[in-house]
Amino acid sequence: MADAGNARSHERYFEGQLAALLRAGVMLAAAVVFAGGAIYLAKYGREIPDYRVFHGEAAEYRSVRGILREAMRLRGRGFIQLGLLLLIATPIARVAVSVFDFARERDWLYVGLTAFVLAVLVYSLVVS
Repeated sequence: MADAGNARSHERYFEGQLAALLRAGVMLAAAVVFAGGAIYLAKYGREIPDYRVFHGEAAEYRSVRGILREAMRLRGRGFIQLGLLLLIATPIARVAVSVFDFARERDWLYVGLTAFVLAVLVYSLVVS
């Protein structure tokens, strides 16, 4: 019976850690997007957009490397895109942490299933 209580205690601790990870990831992403929006509005806030012509996404915002480069240059759109990448990475980080926790518990079935989910997530990001 002590093992069941210990398992429940670990499960609650793990759920708390995952909740904290998700909360921190979303808050960090929101802060980065907010900072990017402030930078963007400070530079372009008075311009009137021309919606008659569609302008696709610039090449520098089509790759992680380009987004990081633009964010390092303190460009508003780079920060906004970086915040969106952080938001996308948050649940992926949750799955990755789950793989390691299940491995620590030696729960190999869940390690395999969670690793498969992680592989599908990473593959879908890399291929698209």
